Parts: sequence; structure tokens; C-alpha cells
Amino acid sequence: MKKKPFLSLFTKTPSHQRFQYQPRYYDPKKEELDERVKRIQQQLAQERGEVVAHQSDMADYRSRIAGSMQAARKRSASKEGGVVIVRLAILLFLALIIMAYLTWGNSALYLLIGFVPLYLWMRFRS
Repeated sequence: MKKKPFLSLFTKTPSHQRFQYQPRYYDPKKEELDERVKRIQQQLAQERGEVVAHQSDMADYRSRIAGSMQAARKRSASKEGGVVIVRLAILLFLALIIMAYLTWGNSALYLLIGFVPLYLWMRFRS
């Protein structure tokens, strides 16, 4: 049985990762031909009187996707605004603590140590 070094007990040894890359081939002429064939088939189906709802379904589907993307963007933007305010408040609080320590010394730290439990008690008493 092989012994592991002490350090490897706390760290994960990275292993290599294999990628299976398959290049894609894009042919614009073939894409254009396929679109033309579909369009002509839809026109022929319409002339024969068949119901063709594929085009409108795709447009509706795309609009729903676009709408959901915009809604998700708005939700994430509103959440980021609150996070920024909290970070700024914490930064301001730390800056005030440092300024108080530099001005008054250890007494500012003792005041902070006494204030935090008092604040927590008042916050969670009910």
C-alpha cells in the first residue's frame, strides 16, 4: 500500500481532463437552400389549403424566450443593487472603526465590543 504525503491529505491533486472536440462545419449556401425549400413548401401547402402554423409558432416561441431573458436580466440587476449597498455599508463601517481606533485607541475597540452584543440583543429579542 502506497503512503500518501501528509500535505495531500488536505489538498486535492489535480488530474488532467480530456476534451472531445468535434469541429462544426457551417455551409451558408446549404442553410440558404434549406430556408428556401422550407419557404416554398409552406407556400405550396398554403395554396393547397393546408394549415401552416409553424412560422407563427416559431415567432411566438422566440418572443417568449426574449421576454424571459429580459425579465431575468432585470431581476439580477435589482439583486445586484442591494448587494452593492450592503458592501458599501460594511466598507463604511470598517473605515469608521479604523478611524475611531486611530483617534481614540483601544477604548474605541472596547466600545465596539460592547455595542455589538447590545445591538444583537435588541435586534433579536422579539
